[in-house]
Amino acid sequence: MARRRTHRHPRGFDPIKPLRYLWRTPLLVILVLLGILLTLFVSNPVTGRRSLLPMRWWEPLVNAWSRGALRLFGFRTRLVGTPAANPALLVANHVSWIDIQALHAARGASFVAKAEIARWPLFGWLAAQAGTLFHQRGSNDSLARVMDDMRDRLRAGTSVAVFPEGGTGTGERLRPFHARIFQVAMDTGVMIQPVAIIYGDGGRMDLGVPFQPREKFFPNALRLLGQKPMAAEVHFLEPLQPSADGRRQLAEQARARIASVLQQDAVIDAAEATTGAAADVHA
Repeated sequence: MARRRTHRHPRGFDPIKPLRYLWRTPLLVILVLLGILLTLFVSNPVTGRRSLLPMRWWEPLVNAWSRGALRLFGFRTRLVGTPAANPALLVANHVSWIDIQALHAARGASFVAKAEIARWPLFGWLAAQAGTLFHQRGSNDSLARVMDDMRDRLRAGTSVAVFPEGGTGTGERLRPFHARIFQVAMDTGVMIQPVAIIYGDGGRMDLGVPFQPREKFFPNALRLLGQKPMAAEVHFLEPLQPSADGRRQLAEQARARIASVLQQDAVIDAAEATTGAAADVHA
């Protein structure tokens, strides 16, 4: 199978890395505090929670906050294409925990995330207050509940973003898309917009960004905080209309469009296809 164009920053001593930590760390603390204030004092159109400042401020402030977070972790945001009008189902490849900030840098959406994130200190609380839908992986009851919530939000005019691969990968290959989640677009009649995310310069995925073997969230975040600057490309691709052809075909079409940007063959082997068809979605 063809693989993505990838590269990895050469390892070795980086004399500038301590200086990056020196200036990025205090700015990150300030940014997190600003995120708490944003959550507490700006009305949230996703959850309907009202506060001191009007809802129209929510999306531009979240966009700006996310761009700031990306910059502090060394990512220069580059947006390609046009985000679909609300409401839409956004489906993206899943490289890193920072994918949510990469998407939020361009547009507002309600995200589906794994339930473990809700238990992360502070970050889990921020995600919950922002309207994230948490899914317990491997639980059909949880998936059914999340899909009901997704339909409600789409019908209310809020876009929803999911990662149909079912979790983060190594960055080397695009895994099969779980098709069941596409049913919400068919039920609500909203457009499906594939989104391709690439971290690295020259359109090549930097394999140092995803989680490394046995690496947890905080070690990964600490490592990225000191990394050299690189691009974070977010490609908003041609939307798909929900059709009577079925959710499996929609999943394959969305995956093929993302694969073309990642410069990877869209064909998957029989074993992968079976896995993707049998499993539910885990974001």
